Amino acid sequence: MTKKCSAKTNKSEPDYNCSICPRLRNFIEENKIKFPDKFNGPVPSFGPVDAKLLIVGLAPGLKGANFTGRPFTGDFAGDLLYSTLIKYGFAKGIYQARPDDGLTLHNCRITNAVRCVPPQNKPTGDEIKNCQPFFQNTMHEMPNLKAILALGKIGHDTIIRTHGEKLSQYKFAHNCTHELPSGIKLIDSYHCSRYNTQTGRLTEGMFHDVFDTIMDTIQ
Repeated sequence: MTKKCSAKTNKSEPDYNCSICPRLRNFIEENKIKFPDKFNGPVPSFGPVDAKLLIVGLAPGLKGANFTGRPFTGDFAGDLLYSTLIKYGFAKGIYQARPDDGLTLHNCRITNAVRCVPPQNKPTGDEIKNCQPFFQNTMHEMPNLKAILALGKIGHDTIIRTHGEKLSQYKFAHNCTHELPSGIKLIDSYHCSRYNTQTGRLTEGMFHDVFDTIMDTIQ
């Protein structure tokens, strides 16, 4: 029997057996049967809590972070993200798409708006809302936080809602910077997914431009 989490929590990470979202819990249980040697649980944040930069994605990929237990590790999106983090000094080591590759983050932390893998990579509105307290606590436990990078609109919307602000006042746009009431800067980027990069919606140069903006922001 799984232990049910509470949406009202002071934790920054859900319990491994969190069942606050029944659909996501059922999907994970199904994948435990199909892939018993994989992580199959809420994926925790990766990186130091004293970082100045927090990167927020959508949710774990089925055969990426859901398999490995580390954000953006094991799927196509991680290739561009981690190579960029290494280029800009936010990561050290060699990214080998597995959690034991020795890669470390520096002055950067990575999390997801939804911590459990959703079917078809599409969380519902309620599931996003249920996970919001965990994101809020993740953000609040970072004393040096200066900038948040939202990879995609769901990450952007989660950040705005967590600050209690109206979405209409903060329009999502690639490489756009917003100043939040807390003084933290929110920088938007198209998600570094396979679809976005293969269609040209997001190029490597465009992604690097976002990190140029981040470097100017946190210095």
